[in-house]
Amino acid sequence: MALARTLLAPLRSPLRRLVNAWVATRLIEPAPDALALDPNLPTLYVLPRPSLSDTLLLEALCQRHGLPPASGRRRIDGMELPACLPLPAPRRRLWRRRAAHPAPFLTALEQLAADPDADLQLVPVSVFWGRAPGKRFGFWRMLAADSWRLTGRMRRALSVLVNGRNVEVHFGAPLRLRDLLDARGPALANRKTARLLRVHFRRMRTRVLGPDLSHRRTLIEGVARSPEVRRVIEEFARSEKSSPERLERRALRYGCEIASSMTYPVLRFMDGLLRRLWNRLYDGVNVQGLARVKELAGDHTLVYVPCHRSHIDYLLLSYVLYRDGLMPPHVAAGRNLDIPLIGPLLRRGGAFFMRRSFRDKPLYAAVFNEYLHRLLARGHPLEYFIEGGRSRSGRMLTPRPGMLAMTLRSFHRSAAATSPPKLAFIPVYIGYERIIENASYQRELRGGKKRKESPLALLRVLGQLRQPFGQVTVSVGDPLLLGDYLDGLDPNWRNAPIEPKPDWLGEAVPRLGNELARRINAAAALNPVNLVALVLLATPHNALEASLMTRQLALLARLQQHCPGGLHLSLPEGEPSDWIEQVIALGMIERRTHPLGDILVAKPEQASLLVWYRNNVLHLFALAGLTAFAFRHAPQHDLDSLLHLLEPAWPVLARELFLEKETLASTLPAMLDALRQAGLVTNEETAWRRSEELEAGEQLNLLGRLMQPPLERGYLLLAILLDQPPGSQGRDDLTECSRQMAERLALLSGRDAPEFFDRNLFAGLIGSLEAEGWVWEASDRLWFDQRLREAAQRSRALFDTELRHRLQLVTRG
Repeated sequence: MALARTLLAPLRSPLRRLVNAWVATRLIEPAPDALALDPNLPTLYVLPRPSLSDTLLLEALCQRHGLPPASGRRRIDGMELPACLPLPAPRRRLWRRRAAHPAPFLTALEQLAADPDADLQLVPVSVFWGRAPGKRFGFWRMLAADSWRLTGRMRRALSVLVNGRNVEVHFGAPLRLRDLLDARGPALANRKTARLLRVHFRRMRTRVLGPDLSHRRTLIEGVARSPEVRRVIEEFARSEKSSPERLERRALRYGCEIASSMTYPVLRFMDGLLRRLWNRLYDGVNVQGLARVKELAGDHTLVYVPCHRSHIDYLLLSYVLYRDGLMPPHVAAGRNLDIPLIGPLLRRGGAFFMRRSFRDKPLYAAVFNEYLHRLLARGHPLEYFIEGGRSRSGRMLTPRPGMLAMTLRSFHRSAAATSPPKLAFIPVYIGYERIIENASYQRELRGGKKRKESPLALLRVLGQLRQPFGQVTVSVGDPLLLGDYLDGLDPNWRNAPIEPKPDWLGEAVPRLGNELARRINAAAALNPVNLVALVLLATPHNALEASLMTRQLALLARLQQHCPGGLHLSLPEGEPSDWIEQVIALGMIERRTHPLGDILVAKPEQASLLVWYRNNVLHLFALAGLTAFAFRHAPQHDLDSLLHLLEPAWPVLARELFLEKETLASTLPAMLDALRQAGLVTNEETAWRRSEELEAGEQLNLLGRLMQPPLERGYLLLAILLDQPPGSQGRDDLTECSRQMAERLALLSGRDAPEFFDRNLFAGLIGSLEAEGWVWEASDRLWFDQRLREAAQRSRALFDTELRHRLQLVTRG
């Protein structure tokens, strides 16, 4: 090794210039100026293995960004050390692996032991030439994967040549060497330092490259021959009198139908393609909260659970993760997307395909479950949509149990292992200023059939790319550590038998789904379109003076600053006037000039579209809207009477909008104070009174109308349910009758909003009443008692006489 360094010494300068000219780093993390180096301490850089290309690149980067130099040797308190120290690689012989050289920190530690005032800082540096996921076979794997064990100078030279424009450099947090020195001596501290650094490098490689991938054929064959699948094959062979060999071939076909085939060339191609697509489609992709994911990525299996608003979602999230130095996940996709041209590309980008239903297909279910378990058990990041399908209404849909149940059963199965994996759910909110499915969603909400995906449909979508689509935001919520969450539900969950289904699973799945939905909503990002939609759709005719719109937008922003509806909420950049111009530029509203002041108008087709964007963030203003609605016809309330008035409606609203229903009593005083600071209400001793100023009263009315549609739906459903004796109506009959009444009300009031009478909303309302214990089902009929009548009577007091009469006329019509 020393001889090699001597021979290469004259070539280092030209090689460094060559690397500096050829190599382009696509990502340096963290930014060099954010490393928090102590300027008073000597700095040494540590690489995970000896590598001339990594060393030369690091030297060039340090020089370019003004970091302490990584070249040459440093004289530190009487000792001389290389500025860049690689951890020693294991020495190899043809037939066995020999022990590695000791770590190179012993000299420094001995000096620190002799001089109590001395110290130095180590900066671990990981360099990735390409982002190939670890895979056991393949030519691209040989050229591009940094984790390949059969390293050599020729392979490294080829990797530099192929991946020189696609290099990532990850700096670790500076490590004080003195902190690792204790009374046990420098030799032990030397081994301890090396161990800590190796753990860091292993976590970083797992975060960036993911675990090693088996060859697809090997993985599928392992799934088909697993004990779980073999058991189903044997049971099926006995019941159907079919040969096990034939069923095994069927299991292999199912595996081929399901399994992804993630490959580096496609990942790199998709990265370049999607970068161009986002630059053409959007004005920018704003990413928030990704640091929380990077903290977990090295030693947790990550399951991303984004909201599902557009076909773009999974492409966008994979692109963002790849761009920011995280391994793209394996994505669960519907089999309807496995179409010519598109399907093979998605499969090689990490998609695995699933059928919509596993019913009456036990062998398919066993193969899919085993495939999913092997991905999770090996630590591969995963992504799926807990809502099942895209939200046509723009609101968060009720989570589906399928994938969550399979994930929980896989985690339970792995919990008995010697080293059980740690799993974290990552909730992700994706917010658009404009989506490409606007027209199709409106058609489907009006009863039109969903069009089948095809390459021709893709070409039709590509024709829209010249239109403006604004910005898109990817916002990461609070991760949920599954082990800790299950411990809170049932401390003995690990001891339950795997088969049959454990008792705790039935309760855990819906509770987990609702918790993840709440965390997704809590990460919501406000943008100009949904803010304008919140205001304009609260007006009777979807028209408003531009001056009042500006003031109301400022009010919404101020309320979120004082009483945020989400833990990681973000507001758009700029001022309310800038937001209005952005929405006009996107073609979502129009400005009508007038001598007395401009008016902002949404035509019927525009208003219908704006409903979708309003529903994205309606939950953020649920408490503010409900509180303002209470002052609609009663100008004064004390805190206790207001709580008594709102308590029956809040749990139903909170369940529909995936909010914490327990927060009303604790957050209502803060909301009233925020309304006071905004000048909409006043506080007189123990009473809260609406402002007598005309402008403030109008703003309070606009705020209150945000919650009028869900309150009206609840009023209609309760009126129909309570009009008959208990046990007179079934769930489906009540849902359909309520839907028809809501449709009638929409027509009579001039609303062109199909989502107002969406059948799913009324089904969810019945579920909320059941969850509160006000309604229960027996013999396919719905039953209730006096508690529901009392709650309904209290809620009706929210409505003024005119509105109550109008709703009563609709239900009696």
